[in-house]
Amino acid sequence: MQFPAIDPVFLHLGPLQFRWYGLMYVIGFLTSYFLIKNEARRRSLNLDNEAVADLIFCLAIGVVVGGRLGYVLFYDLAAYLAQPLKIFAIWQGGMSFHGGLLGVAVAGLWYARRFEVPYLQLADLAALATPVGLGLGRIGNFINGELFGRPTTMPWGMVFPDGGPLPRHPSQLYEAFLEGLVLFFVVRLLARRFTTPGTAMAAFLSGYGLFRFVVELFRQPDNQLGLFWGFFSMGQLLSLPLFLAGGILLVWLNRKKPVLE
Repeated sequence: MQFPAIDPVFLHLGPLQFRWYGLMYVIGFLTSYFLIKNEARRRSLNLDNEAVADLIFCLAIGVVVGGRLGYVLFYDLAAYLAQPLKIFAIWQGGMSFHGGLLGVAVAGLWYARRFEVPYLQLADLAALATPVGLGLGRIGNFINGELFGRPTTMPWGMVFPDGGPLPRHPSQLYEAFLEGLVLFFVVRLLARRFTTPGTAMAAFLSGYGLFRFVVELFRQPDNQLGLFWGFFSMGQLLSLPLFLAGGILLVWLNRKKPVLE
């Protein structure tokens, strides 16, 4: 299959360019606002519309700052040490989910202490909404023709503009399906069945770690890193601890806890 010719810029206004990838972020944050607002109301948390908007803004800062610093530290530190000012050139790409996760964790901790909201409850709200943003972000990666997969002989393999002549796995779509759609329903199902605060957060961490580890088997390794020990990608090395820690935490939080009927 030939990669569809999608212009990454969906709107031109004079010198301004509005890209699909950025639009996905905007839609993701807007959707998260409504999801978090509804879930906070369902859980009887003292978060009005303004408080939820402040939370989304705080988490957005955590995503951008943490995501950028995570990419610098985990994926291309030597290059950025050689040209430190490029760290601020986020429009050139280079964001890490795992760094963004750390940024969100820190931003959420600050918000919880500042507004006296239970941290685990806040983490659950974020976990219930985050898969939507992840799925949309991977669709944005697909439109950009980036982060494509390894060569494949499967009939749905695609020839990407920057991927050479060989058809490759559309791994962005695999991630959009697993980390977005599937993870959204898995986290929501477990959060409905178990009442313990932190359950949604633990389910998200474990589920994301598992799905990302699996998809990395089909995703093209980063050129500057390659594979560690001939098998593991950086994404897998960062995701495996999430899967294990999230699974252990999920079991520990709900040991001998009643299940909602």
